[in-house]
Amino acid sequence: MTITPLMPVYPRSPVRPVRGEGAYLYGEKGEKYLDFASGIAVNLLGHGHPHLVEAIQEQAATLMHVSNMYGSPQGEHLARRICDNCFADTVFFTNSGAEAVECAIKTARRYHWASGDKHRTKIISFSAAFHGRTLGTISATASDKLREGFDPLLPGFEVVEFDNLDAAEAAVDETTAGFLVEPIQGEGGIRPASDEFLQGLRALADTHGILLIFDEVQCGYGRSGTWWAYEQYDLEPDILAAAKGIGGGFPLGACLATEEAASGMVIGTHGSTYGGNPLAMAAGEAILDVILEEGFFEHVRAMGDRLRGALEQMIPNHDELFEGVRGRGLMLGLKMKVDNKPFVAHLREKGLLTVAAADNVVRVLPPLNIEEKHITEFVEGLSKAAAEYEIPDE
Repeated sequence: MTITPLMPVYPRSPVRPVRGEGAYLYGEKGEKYLDFASGIAVNLLGHGHPHLVEAIQEQAATLMHVSNMYGSPQGEHLARRICDNCFADTVFFTNSGAEAVECAIKTARRYHWASGDKHRTKIISFSAAFHGRTLGTISATASDKLREGFDPLLPGFEVVEFDNLDAAEAAVDETTAGFLVEPIQGEGGIRPASDEFLQGLRALADTHGILLIFDEVQCGYGRSGTWWAYEQYDLEPDILAAAKGIGGGFPLGACLATEEAASGMVIGTHGSTYGGNPLAMAAGEAILDVILEEGFFEHVRAMGDRLRGALEQMIPNHDELFEGVRGRGLMLGLKMKVDNKPFVAHLREKGLLTVAAADNVVRVLPPLNIEEKHITEFVEGLSKAAAEYEIPDE
């Protein structure tokens, strides 16, 4: 037998963490890493945050799982807290971001079906997007890397150019159910949409009676400097997919919707065995306890400004490598002039964890509760690593 016990679908790096503490990870041989990847924007409060750990421990000893055949006081309470602080009227809890996007797509299509417009099934999505790895979510992308070998994909999706309102408008027809868009693309290279684009999508949706779906799996939950990225665009979506930071490392996602948008989601239309289990709800409550504290999002914005400023100050010292900084809050990207992947590997060897993205961008995604000392350590380490980096021959 040559196949590995873990199905070999990941190009796993030599980093093998066994313990985390705050902004740091530790390998099985004692190696120490400054974690500015955060599990790809998941570990919102870093590793081992005491309030999150205590909440999970207490709930694990109380009740971990029951069927959704029964009432859920835990889910009802968390859903109410979320709805009280955003556009939504109702929440469906999932285990992952891909499941949250799947639920969002189903919610949009079911809305039109229940309204008597059964022909409205097409979802318009956008280039360079990442919405997950299910057949439905890869059908909503234009990525050959994600799609190869999985034909036939699902019908009912049309992908047009990101941040191009004219292209979006041209794609709207009598079969359109909604737009699916990341306000700030993550995997696509830390690319914030323009105000004009998202506000234009909102206007088009209103004009044509279709739904606006935001995928905030990566950019939501404070990552961009506000609880939700949509708050920075002076508009509200009809449906929103959330995950990653929502559980701080515990598997949790959510599909949020207005009452109108969710009007087709009645008994029997959707479900999940594990979604909304009491243990996940305890993790979600603990995260909310922290991020809704006064001053939390102000801290994210301040640290984001500090990190961006330090990176921009460093770039001229290594202008053969770096082109600029993009993003918002603590969702930042270093645009490189050379292939980003070997450089990300080089940073790992120096004890700095980051994430590669499309368009030769290095994602910088630290925990949202980082301190200035972590930023100083990261930028100093990054600059030193850049000075020692030898650009590979092509």
